[in-house]
Amino acid sequence: MKRDNLGIIMNKVALITGASSGIGLETALSLLKKGFTVYGAARRLSLMKKIEENGGTILYLDLTDDNSIETCVKTIIQKEKQIDILINNSGYGLGGSIENVPIEQAKKQFEVNVFALIRLTQLVIPYMKKSPSSRIINISSMAGRFSSPFLGWYHASKYAVEALTDSLRLELSSIKIKAVLIEPGLIKTPWGTIASESIKENTKNTIYENAALNVSNFYEKNYSLQNGSASNPTVISNAIIKAVCAKNPKTRYSIGKYSKLFIFTKKILPDRLFDFLVKKVMKM
Repeated sequence: MKRDNLGIIMNKVALITGASSGIGLETALSLLKKGFTVYGAARRLSLMKKIEENGGTILYLDLTDDNSIETCVKTIIQKEKQIDILINNSGYGLGGSIENVPIEQAKKQFEVNVFALIRLTQLVIPYMKKSPSSRIINISSMAGRFSSPFLGWYHASKYAVEALTDSLRLELSSIKIKAVLIEPGLIKTPWGTIASESIKENTKNTIYENAALNVSNFYEKNYSLQNGSASNPTVISNAIIKAVCAKNPKTRYSIGKYSKLFIFTKKILPDRLFDFLVKKVMKM
């Protein structure tokens, strides 16, 4: 990997999805400071002006539209001839009881969080083969390592990202492309509000409503951008930068509030005891 006198990677092209806010935006700005050529992609172009102002390029990307995904990659290749770093950051949390979440909503959750991620990866890998030490950074979640109530479909999508990335890491090892998982804990982003609202919407007037309201309140309180106790998005963008720049990155970076704790606790406790603790924390 070519570096300058300060050890900074040179001439690398990075594509970041979900770059309109939070982790994606912070990561785009950090990579620009490191000297990367950065393409930020999202549906809301107006929210990515900071990327342009700092020397990056912004692209429209709708992850539910395969044509949009293909156009995004083609646009970069036509101009740069390469993509060295893919950061699959886009995703959202679908809440509600398993019984009541409409299947169409569940399919969309997988379309955005899983299938679009893999489709982008499929399109980018052929160009990464030409670039030594290319990186695929998949933003999973601590939610990919355990499950909690009223976010079942979100957990399932992140479990899938974990499994697919593990397989990808093995498959790509012989051609020097590294696949890395980032597992954020509670982070101050709009994710919590979106998940909280969908939990309430998909449990309204059901037998789950009261329990779900407590869970929803947990996310609203902890993810509040003003008063929440969640970690700042910069802790995740810093981990992503480490994964991008390290000669031998870790396979997983568990970072942010509760990430290491919840993953470790799930690993060592029997299921029923872990369930008890989750319900206690969420006041169910």
